[in-house]
Amino acid sequence: MTNKKDHEQYILPEGTQRNTGRNAQRMNILAARLIAETVRSTLGPKGMDKMLVDEEGNITVTNDGVTILKEMNIDHPSAKMVIEIAKTQEEEVGDGTTTAVVLAGELLKKAEELLDSGIHPTIIVKGYRLANQEALRILEKTAKPINKEDKETLIKIAETAMTGKGAEENKEKLSLIIVEGLLELATRDETNLRSNISVKRKIGNNASESELIRGVIIDKEKTHPDMPTKITNAKILLLDTPLEIKSTASETKISINTPEMMQSFIDIEEKTLKNLVEKVKKTGANTLFCQKGIDDLAQYFLAKQGIYAIRRVKRSDMKKLSQATGAKIISDLDDAENTIGTAGIVEQVRTGEDYITLVKECKNPRTLSILIKGSTSHVADETARAVEDAIGDVATVIQSKKAVPGAGSTEILLSKKLKIYAHTLKGREQLAVQSFAEAFEIIPKTLAENAGLDPINVLTELKHAHDANKNEEGINVFNGELMNSWQEGVIEPLKIKSQAINSATEVATMILRIDDVILSEKQKTRNEPKEL
Repeated sequence: MTNKKDHEQYILPEGTQRNTGRNAQRMNILAARLIAETVRSTLGPKGMDKMLVDEEGNITVTNDGVTILKEMNIDHPSAKMVIEIAKTQEEEVGDGTTTAVVLAGELLKKAEELLDSGIHPTIIVKGYRLANQEALRILEKTAKPINKEDKETLIKIAETAMTGKGAEENKEKLSLIIVEGLLELATRDETNLRSNISVKRKIGNNASESELIRGVIIDKEKTHPDMPTKITNAKILLLDTPLEIKSTASETKISINTPEMMQSFIDIEEKTLKNLVEKVKKTGANTLFCQKGIDDLAQYFLAKQGIYAIRRVKRSDMKKLSQATGAKIISDLDDAENTIGTAGIVEQVRTGEDYITLVKECKNPRTLSILIKGSTSHVADETARAVEDAIGDVATVIQSKKAVPGAGSTEILLSKKLKIYAHTLKGREQLAVQSFAEAFEIIPKTLAENAGLDPINVLTELKHAHDANKNEEGINVFNGELMNSWQEGVIEPLKIKSQAINSATEVATMILRIDDVILSEKQKTRNEPKEL
């Protein structure tokens, strides 16, 4: 008598690996939980950093969840699914990636306990989805409105995002820069705040010297050493075609028989390039940004005319230059009328071994930049990551106009409310809702553990406070005491919480519904998840 496994050889290629049923679920859950455990120690103000070394020996030191997960070389398919929610969280709101991953890992841990007790996966999935909907409803109901004119609260939100990260030492100044920049942009357009503010790094200074640039930072230097290093009252021309001799559309051969013919040919090229530069000069521009190439001889003529020029500027940077300076991107120098933009200053500055170009003091720019300074590349990079998280938080609050208290208080409130909700259900789904509620406790528990506190004592005190309707009580990880999170300025955007809960629930339920994993020969991995 043949069994099911024997039959598989008739339909699957040789070497195919297959895990089914409870074994497939166990392996998938384990892989996802290992990912969550990897980043869990980075959560909160007292979270630790990870050192990541790539194949070329490049070092990244960070406690940013999505950066850690992106740099890790993960093979297991379920682990990759968890990493995807971190990437989604980063793209949607810019922060809360570690929270989403840790919560997903805990939801799967609780689900495994239910599976072991005989609860069917579809019952768990149904309960988790009910709990997710109720959690989002509770969040929406308890969130507080935030007016974008409330600059003080917005600064606190930015400081909350940077606490425990590389920028913490200078969070007051950086928070002010972030809020001022985003509020200025919000007066013109609230829809694309995150994409309209860029973060660039400059090595060789202290982070306290970071500054808001009302304009654009281009990672390029001037094309010719004789060009001016600084232009005041810049008149900016944006060109998306090369400032070079155009090649003919068809193959052409030129026969040169004498030195005079050669010289004549060179003179014609030189005259053509000089005419192109004259056209640039006639536009009134003293600064040129070209998306394509600029001929060496044209660079020389531009330098003689005192024009600052950069070539091969990225298309995305060209668009930002247009937004900041009001210049129009043109393809023909004969159509340059009314296309010139302006900026107070365009200058080349040194950053480490390289140079960058600052286009600043623009009038009513629709895009801004923050120049992050750091003593080393590692410091500058980690500070920039923290600033980007804070930008995401503040931009989200300006757009959604709602926030919730942090420090674990919101998670304890959700846990308490969901346990009450679970008792209103009659079927086995209430067990899944109960487990979903308990999973939220992992956030304050992890905050306490990472701060060297007793997590059991912290959870007990928090639950007691919330039972007494002190719904904003959270854990002060610096002294181990409870605090009113909102009053102490530990505030987080509503959308970051709701997005993290949604993402964690979706990936947990997706993994729970998988009962068969078929790996082809090329994709085959070990039965156990790759060690992280």
